[in-house]
Amino acid sequence: MNDNEYKETESREEPVRRRNRRQSDEKYTNRKKENNMVKKIVIIISLALIVTVTVAGFSFYSFFKSSLKPLDPSDKKMVQVEVPIGSSSKDIGQILEKSKVIKSGLVFSYFVKMNNLSDFQAGYYQMAPNMTLDEISKNLQSGGTDEPEALADAKITIPEGSSIDQIADLFDKKTDVKKDEFLALMKDEKFFNKMAGKYPELLTSAKQAKDVRFRLEGYLYPATYNYYKDNSLEELVEQMIIKTNQVMTPLYQSIEQKKLSVQEVLTLASLTEKEGVSEEDRKKIAQVFFNRIETDMPLQSDISILYAMEEHKVHLSNKDTQIDSPYNLYIHKGTGPGPFNSPSEQSILAVMNPEANDYIYFLADVSTGKVYYAKTYEEHLKLKKEYIDDKK
Repeated sequence: MNDNEYKETESREEPVRRRNRRQSDEKYTNRKKENNMVKKIVIIISLALIVTVTVAGFSFYSFFKSSLKPLDPSDKKMVQVEVPIGSSSKDIGQILEKSKVIKSGLVFSYFVKMNNLSDFQAGYYQMAPNMTLDEISKNLQSGGTDEPEALADAKITIPEGSSIDQIADLFDKKTDVKKDEFLALMKDEKFFNKMAGKYPELLTSAKQAKDVRFRLEGYLYPATYNYYKDNSLEELVEQMIIKTNQVMTPLYQSIEQKKLSVQEVLTLASLTEKEGVSEEDRKKIAQVFFNRIETDMPLQSDISILYAMEEHKVHLSNKDTQIDSPYNLYIHKGTGPGPFNSPSEQSILAVMNPEANDYIYFLADVSTGKVYYAKTYEEHLKLKKEYIDDKK
């Protein structure tokens, strides 16, 4: 091929190369646009998924949180609920949700697991949408009735360690009974004497007590009770007394053998109830009280001061411990006039079966709930400085 032919051929091929190059550039540009578009779509989808998951998570959290609260705080109308034998917590949750007592059976099941709750019993229960999951759980643990019964107008759940003044507040809040009406019954000597005549083993020592604020303080057992408008307040209070008598009946002989009175046992149990949390600590604390009594020392329980002051304080001053009251166990030896609250069966049994020790002092770290014991005042002061004073 000569030069002219070569140039001619090259000149013919040049447009083809340019066209191919142009097409290649166009393909590259299109591919780049497509890649950018894909990236944008992926980003949009990812963002959409993140937003969806976030919204779903927040919605579930809000739903879960709201389901831990009463379904309707203003609705105290009772609903009869049947829990069949062999029902799991999941089954019970579904029954309660279907009965419109709680918002979510699933959340109830989680609540039960999170709080390690068990011993739910079969039976018929009366519950209301204004009840908390904790109240419902305690109700299920206390047991229902074997047969359906007339629907109550309200449920009264008395927490362990409640004073008569606090119980009166519950009645005022949950029922048509006003606080003043409840407290008036607690001061009614005629009503008390009637109860003492029916339950002498339980109430004789309370009748003999002096300087008491309420003779029935400590004798209204902490449990869940049905309230009926058609029944008298006296009838419901008697149910509480009957429940205490049932708990105390197996102990009367042992109380006599220990040369104690029911009033003394319930007083020590009411202090133990508030001073300790675990069964182990309550048994140790009960023995500390006995050790102090044996050595003729005052019990020096802060619970007695708070009851005497009729108020709640985290830390007491030296002036507080000198308050002029028969309930002040800092300045008065022995157990004082009587109980300071309604103790649980566990605290009562701790007093009847304390854990042997030779401690004279104890203190609790309120931030951890741990109780520290000491045999000497010097050791007690050291513990107080380390676990109480230095943490203020």
